[in-house]
Amino acid sequence: MDITLDPSRDDLPLLANTSHMLVRHYALDLDVDFESQVIEGTIVLFLEDGNRFKKPSHSSTETCPLESNEAFNFRMPEPCPVPVTNARTFSSKMAYNDFTICGKGEKDTSDKDGNHDNWEQASGISSSKYCCDTGDHGSEDFLLVLDCCDLSVLKVEEVDVAAVPGIEKFTRSPRLTVGSEVLRNEIIQELVTMPADRWREQLDYYARCSQAPGCGELFFDTDTWSLQIRKKGAQTATDFPHAVRIWYKTKPEGRSVTWTSDQSGRPCVYTIGSPINNRALFPCQEPPVAMSTWQATVRAAASFVVLMSGENSAKPTQIREGCSSWHYYVTMPMPASTFTVAVGCWTEVMPEPCSSDDRPSERPVPSSQADFRCVGVCGHMEYPCRFQNATATTQEVIPHRVFAPVCLKDACQETLLRLIPSCLSAAHSVLGTHPFSRLDVLVVPANFPSLGMARPSKEKTGHVSESGASVIKHGLNPEKIFMQVHYLKGYFLLRFLAKRLGDETYFSFLRKFVYTFHGQLILSQDFLQMLLESIPEEKRLGLSVESIFQDWLESSGIPQQLQRERQAGAECGLARQVGAEVSKWIQVNRRPRKRKRGERAVVFEKLLPDQLVLLLERLLEQQTLSPRTLRSLHRTYRLQEQDAEVRHRWCELIVRHKFTAAYGQVERFLQEDQVRLVSRPRASWGAPSSRAAMGIYLYGELMVSEDARQQQLARRCFELARGRMDKSSAEVVAEMLF
Repeated sequence: MDITLDPSRDDLPLLANTSHMLVRHYALDLDVDFESQVIEGTIVLFLEDGNRFKKPSHSSTETCPLESNEAFNFRMPEPCPVPVTNARTFSSKMAYNDFTICGKGEKDTSDKDGNHDNWEQASGISSSKYCCDTGDHGSEDFLLVLDCCDLSVLKVEEVDVAAVPGIEKFTRSPRLTVGSEVLRNEIIQELVTMPADRWREQLDYYARCSQAPGCGELFFDTDTWSLQIRKKGAQTATDFPHAVRIWYKTKPEGRSVTWTSDQSGRPCVYTIGSPINNRALFPCQEPPVAMSTWQATVRAAASFVVLMSGENSAKPTQIREGCSSWHYYVTMPMPASTFTVAVGCWTEVMPEPCSSDDRPSERPVPSSQADFRCVGVCGHMEYPCRFQNATATTQEVIPHRVFAPVCLKDACQETLLRLIPSCLSAAHSVLGTHPFSRLDVLVVPANFPSLGMARPSKEKTGHVSESGASVIKHGLNPEKIFMQVHYLKGYFLLRFLAKRLGDETYFSFLRKFVYTFHGQLILSQDFLQMLLESIPEEKRLGLSVESIFQDWLESSGIPQQLQRERQAGAECGLARQVGAEVSKWIQVNRRPRKRKRGERAVVFEKLLPDQLVLLLERLLEQQTLSPRTLRSLHRTYRLQEQDAEVRHRWCELIVRHKFTAAYGQVERFLQEDQVRLVSRPRASWGAPSSRAAMGIYLYGELMVSEDARQQQLARRCFELARGRMDKSSAEVVAEMLF
């Protein structure tokens, strides 16, 4: 099934048949090659069929025309060898660091504070020939459909988990009384349903099973958006293999990762998420309902650091000269879109030695938070949850590491390292227990898209088929990535609610909400419904879920409540001070070139960065500003030394008033600061949302002026920067410029 979609009209498909079968755990074993810009290796999927879990309710019962098995045509190319970067063999003797196997009744040595130990293992893969069937077998066999794009799938095979030494403890039936397929599926079912307090043993056996030998190749086919796998004779999800290994490699142009350089000019690669999440990094199930755990072993040259969104603080293990291996894992089931990886020549920024008095301490939890710890049973699926750990609930500052390019090490040490403990402590004071036991902070390259992962909501993806397939509205439109109006309206809605209810009531609710729904998928209406039910009737002041949706989420433009707040904000002291300074600049602009004898020079007040943004916004409304005024403005506030927001507004002034003497500053901004092309919309909300929300606003201003010199500047900057831009940014700008 190959679907051709028009990005300006159609949507991004989610084809995984999650209603029939769910991935419960991914085990990845990958090599990163910067020469070829390819990540290759294997992924093992541990599956549970639909008879074992409750089918999710859908917002639409209409059948999506994406589902017919008859549309998949399995063909057989010529047999070809599977390239193997590092040939290893399966062995029951695996190397571990700080990792022990805990059987039933044995003591679990996990850290009491909820931190998971670091552990490593060697993975085994073996070379084989790729083969696939020739004919169209109809729809009699069950079809496992995975979301997949921009990947070269080389081979798919069933994994013989029954060959793992010691796996007998996961079987309830004697080997002689059941078929081998039933036995293997029974083992996986027991493995994926192990209790949370045996997470170490579970991860260990996931690792062992992922390295088990294959026991038969499976038929597969790929189209633009999916990978389809079947086994001849397996007519239902229950009969289908529950442990599947996929051999694959990414493509340099794949849209889930970006190969680029860091601020020191060294090569790096990282996951970008939006717009297609991780389906071009590994075959997966995209719908958020497909919550799973994962573990990953990633190998790269010894000069590189591998960072991932794992729960353990991984350290490199040298596997051969010039090559290191890193291992990460996650025990909290999460959507596949939350999987992240970054590989580069980062350096760890270490804190300067400090006295014990300077170290953050764990203080008793305030009474307002104490009500939300270790009480009752969590509402999420079972996993080793920190909310049930009394020590974890009092941990204000979790362990954290900071990584950055070499050229930014000193700046991070001076500034960033000191801020992180305060930020973590503030988050704990507002929201309560940190959901994870540790944190890695990476200073990303300039072309990192700032809007993060695309999180499709099943309630809003359009038609949902019986299999679980759906679509994401405008998922492929590159311009939609830069539309931030919904983010801003959501932010202002939360501010409005906090102001209406009062900080004490609002933040108390936030802590209660986080405790109640942690580890679960939630919708906006869940949040709003619980909020309104948690406050007295007299404080609701006519608010309802329906009215909030109508006024804030479903209507275009600025809500009336925000309009009133904006008018009130214009009357505050800081805004009035800016207004006075704007009047001074207008007066200066109107004066003749030479000041009269005895006339006093205008004295300007010192302004905060946010005030400077507002000042420049107001000056952008002026029809004419002379070069003399602009030079004075730049000199007075030392605009080139201000933050990126201020300099962005200053560049707009340069472009608007054709201040040719400062075109070099616009060029530097586009080259050094706005490679990723994301900036917030105008604070005044004065421009149309589709224009103001674009991070590419400055390029647009250069082009719409129809000034030949400005257009030449835009094209020159783009040609120099396009190689460092993310793909969606480059597409939007190229369409604008050419």
